[in-house]
Amino acid sequence: MNAWRQLWKNRVAKTSLIVLGCVVFCAIIGPLALPARYAALTQNQFAPPSFAHPFGTDLNGRDVLYRVLEGAQISLLVGISGALISFFVGTTYGLIAGYAGGRADSLMMRTVEILYSIPRLILILIFINAFDSHVKQWLAGHGWTRLIDYSKILILILSLGLIEWLTMARIVRGQVLALKSQQFVAAARALGQSHAKILTRHLLPNLVGVVVIYLTLTIPAVILDESFLSFLGLGIQSPKASWGSLLSDGAQVINPIRSNWWLLVFPALVMSATLLALNFLGDALRDVLDPRTRQSRGV
Repeated sequence: MNAWRQLWKNRVAKTSLIVLGCVVFCAIIGPLALPARYAALTQNQFAPPSFAHPFGTDLNGRDVLYRVLEGAQISLLVGISGALISFFVGTTYGLIAGYAGGRADSLMMRTVEILYSIPRLILILIFINAFDSHVKQWLAGHGWTRLIDYSKILILILSLGLIEWLTMARIVRGQVLALKSQQFVAAARALGQSHAKILTRHLLPNLVGVVVIYLTLTIPAVILDESFLSFLGLGIQSPKASWGSLLSDGAQVINPIRSNWWLLVFPALVMSATLLALNFLGDALRDVLDPRTRQSRGV
């Protein structure tokens, strides 16, 4: 509670939380509150922003505000889910590597370095092309037919989460190397506690601050990766929308003769505001949860 009070006193953190809260609330409620006709194909193509359509309309006459809110659902879902996968995999891997030490640590970290050297785009393309049909068959076989159209989104979440964990593992491993030589760990070993209890009851609680900070910063990284892939046409495909696919659609209709600027500006503004709020929130969390940062800044 004390950390929450300190965080709420920080004006930047408070503003970031309000912005994020508004984006999440609008993403959940907006598509339900807006009339269904805004999502339908109409003849009202490339209408500029107006009272009826605050963000204008797109090539198919759909309301851009509706599409931006719809895209926020997928982008935030991919970002949060991918970051959580990164959190669990990276934290577990880093804990084991740092605590084991010796040859096991060296082998595990060399594996991380090898994975770092492989381009992300190639890995994601391999995941999508290799597993898309299998995921669809598995979903159909288990009666989850409604999720078949979302198979690429599921693969994208898993692949991004399984790529972003590398930095998390390195950070956690470095913290564990520093903590495992402390007296409280030696005392736990002397009392005969198992390795699993030492990891979960003594080391992990001391890593919560660092892990939460990096988790907050991982979400925008995953959102950016998804947006970049969708912008290239490798991620979310029409008629579904994400911020990246909306930016791609907007870039395609920008030309010197007629500039339909609203198709590019509004998705970019909403996406930028969300990413900035997440990054500022991560910095504020670091100030609150890391005592060394507060001391260096004189807080």
